[in-house]
Amino acid sequence: MTKALHMYDVILRPIVSEKSNIVMDELNQYTFEVSLVANKIQIKEAIEIIFDVDVLRVNTMIIPLKKGRRGRKFYTRKQAWKKAIVQIAPGQNINLFGL
Repeated sequence: MTKALHMYDVILRPIVSEKSNIVMDELNQYTFEVSLVANKIQIKEAIEIIFDVDVLRVNTMIIPLKKGRRGRKFYTRKQAWKKAIVQIAPGQNINLFGL
């Protein structure tokens, strides 16, 4: 059983990239970085409450940790994170920038 999360703890930030913009325009899907412990039901409820839209589908994936180096001795690592691609009902949209 997962820990109960507040809806603003589930959705961390929108992901804005060239690929996410293409998917947003063509398929009405939006991409978000979400909490690692959040499940699809929590993500769907949070998106519906925060943005007041109807969610049709939620796809999630965990982006694995990446290792790197800085010089010869110093190793760095980028933490793993979870990405959610949310499809909303036709005719609705999410204003990510508040314009």
